[in-house]
Amino acid sequence: MITLSHIRNNIKNVVQFLLNPRLLFCLGIAWLITNGWSYIMLGIGTYWEIGWMIAVSTAYLAFLWLPVSPEKIATVLIAMALLRFLFPHDRKTLGVLRDLHKKLTKRKPSSRKDPPPYHSDSKSVI
Repeated sequence: MITLSHIRNNIKNVVQFLLNPRLLFCLGIAWLITNGWSYIMLGIGTYWEIGWMIAVSTAYLAFLWLPVSPEKIATVLIAMALLRFLFPHDRKTLGVLRDLHKKLTKRKPSSRKDPPPYHSDSKSVI
């Protein structure tokens, strides 16, 4: 049974994980790699009226706002890689990620039955 204290503990754990300074730092760098450059380029291009900068950054930003853009997935993956590279001894954050990975990749028992075995002595003609 789910209780209010159980929900509070889960929310507290999620907030502590997401507001970890190391993870936020890595997410910031990953965001600059995937998105930030285009916002910076748009600002510079607009300020100094450089047409190609405005065109390239606007086109990329338009792609980012499409629902099919894989940018958020790429940002999180880059942040996780940066976290492992920059902070290899951060047991707490990397441990949470490892536990989450184990939960997601653990095979669930199948509820359906195995198909009947193939019998080679059947008399059907193909």
